[in-house]
Order: sequence, then C-alpha cells, then structure tokens
Amino acid sequence: MTPMRMTYRTVFKVYQSKNRAPYLFQSRSYSQSQFQSRPEPERPSFGIAFDIDGVILRGRVPVGGSPRALRKLYGTSGTLKAPFLFLTNGGGIPESRRAAELTELLGVNILPSQVVQGHTPFKSLLRRYENELIIALGKGEPALVMSDYGFKKVLSLDEYASYFKNIDPVSQYKLWRTKQALDCSHPKESVPRYDVYSDRVSAAFVVSDPVDWGRDIQVLCDILRSGGFPGQENGHQPPLYFAADDLEYQAAFPSERLGMGAFRIALESIFNRIHHDPLEYVSFGKPNPFVFKNTEAILTQLQPSHCHNDTTNTGNSQSHAFKTLYMIGDNPSVDVKGAQQAGHPWFSILTRTGVFKGKDNHAEFPADLVVDTVEEAVDYILKREGTP
Repeated sequence: MTPMRMTYRTVFKVYQSKNRAPYLFQSRSYSQSQFQSRPEPERPSFGIAFDIDGVILRGRVPVGGSPRALRKLYGTSGTLKAPFLFLTNGGGIPESRRAAELTELLGVNILPSQVVQGHTPFKSLLRRYENELIIALGKGEPALVMSDYGFKKVLSLDEYASYFKNIDPVSQYKLWRTKQALDCSHPKESVPRYDVYSDRVSAAFVVSDPVDWGRDIQVLCDILRSGGFPGQENGHQPPLYFAADDLEYQAAFPSERLGMGAFRIALESIFNRIHHDPLEYVSFGKPNPFVFKNTEAILTQLQPSHCHNDTTNTGNSQSHAFKTLYMIGDNPSVDVKGAQQAGHPWFSILTRTGVFKGKDNHAEFPADLVVDTVEEAVDYILKREGTP
C-alpha cells in the first residue's frame, strides 16, 4: 500500500464566473430524526463531504470500501458520529430519488438533505423564474427536477424541440430516439402544454450531462441568439445556467468521460462563431467556493439540535463553527481546488479510485492528504479526530 503523504496548505483564490457570480442558495430544512434519536455528549467538531463518482461509486458499483467506510460513521446505537453528506456535480434526478438510490447501493440510510447535486442551487432562482417558460436539458429527468423545485412552466429540451418542425435537420437519421420524443412525434399528441410559439423562453438550464450534443447545441443556439423565440430575428440572449463545469469525470469506463464542461466549451465555441456577442452563462457546482459555504450550512443543520444550548438549528452556518470540514474527492481540479478556494475549515483528501491515479500528490492542486480509498480516508479522519 502506498504510504499516505500529508501536506498542510492554506490556499485562498477567488473564483471568477463568466460575467457574474452564482447565487448563494439555502438548503430546505428536513426532519432529521436519524440525527436526533439519542442524546450525544457534545456536538462533533467536524463534518465530511463525499464526492460520489470515483470515490463512492463507479457507475452503480461501490468502490474503495465505501459501504464499510460509511458504516464506520455510525455508532452501535445507530447514531451518527459526525454529520456527512454527498457533494456531487452529478444529477439529473431529484435529490430524494438519489438518496434512495444511495441507500440501496450502500446499505446505509441516506436522507434527501444529505444529497447536494450540481443543480441543487437552481432552487435559489425559483422566485425569478417560477412562472416563466424555461427549458431544462440533460440526461435523466431534467424537467422533473426543476418542477420538483417549484418551477411552474418547465419543458425538457426533448419536448420543446419536438414542437418545431425541422429544427433538428438530421433527426430522421437517428436510430435512437427518446420515448418522450417518439411520443411527441404523433400528431394527436403534438399540442404543446404551453404556448411555445408566442411565449419567450426566459432561461435555459443545463441540469445534467446532455445526451444528444448535436441537437442540443443547435436548439440552444436557436433559443439563445433569437431572444427566446427560435427561428426569429436576433434578440437579447436569455440567461443560461450550467449545473457544473467538469471537463471530465470518472464513470464505469476505465478512462475519464467528457463532462458538462466539455459540452459548455463546444456550445460556447460554436455560439461565438455564429453570433455577434459572446455567450453569457453562469456555472454552478464544485469548485465554486459558495457551494462549499452552503455545504457547511447544511452540515450544521444535520447536527443534533439538542446538544449545547449555545447553538440552534436555524440553518445558519455561523450557529456552530466546525473546526474541520473534510472534502473527500477524486478530482484535483474540482474537489481539491474547491476546498482550497473555500479556505478554513476545509481539509482536502484525494483518493486514487477515480480521476486521480497518481503515485504522488497532484502538482497543480495538491491535496492536504492523498490516500488510496475512501475507507482509508474515513479511518484517518476518525483517528485524527479521536473518534472511536
């Protein structure tokens, strides 16, 4: 086994988003019965954020002893030794469904409030777009995700494109078609739920990794350069939001796969060639420091509320100061960089089960600790914190 190498670093950087900064979002409060079942002697002074792909799972297969690692965070009575959550740039399904999926795969009970996905911050935009026509795209069920957040007029890009004849000039050559697109191709079922021909698209949300890049880039360019009315003259670009900006990520295939950041690069390159103004967009997800700040607030909410009368379960991250928050990830440019930019109290741990596979620490974004697996990371944390 490769010996663990540790370097303590304090790195402060300022993240620059494209044109404007993302919004800080506040997690919804949930009943935390599993955290309050038994009195604890004192509040834990640390919390843990786990990346999923390449750390906990590869595809749908647990890696790095992740089920054992998570079980070590529970006492014999079933109470948590410290709050933890999953901080992932992935998504495409509601947090409640992802929590149920993780519970099944890992054998421990995971609450929806313990899942922070790349698109979770989109909740913060509800007041702005609640009753406006918006387009959601990506794998899974992007329109359902946005509807669950409270948006009233959401269409998937699959459905939206199906109402515009010939918008995808090569659609007839595609042997694969989504069920929704096939259903919408029948005349009796082609009446839009909303007036897509006169209602302007107010915003587009890339919720998860797009599936049909060619079609999606074409339709997004139509929406964005027409002011929200495909096929019409140029207008002011509607806002565009990305749930994450990962260039690559670790999935089930041995080598890394292109992520949402790669799609963004492709879209931006094409849009800037065919439009007189450069593409404007906002990217959420790691490594944005605000995501780590909000994670700290959520971990505070997951603390037992009955411990110590000098703190209250208000959702304010300042109500209880953690001494250390551990970010366990596999991608130096996303997980480690994000923890470094967030600064104190974040401590980064890099595993070798995903994107990073190096013998030594990463050169550009060195982690505070490098280990082989997530189980080794949890063992180290519990020993360092003096937690049996």
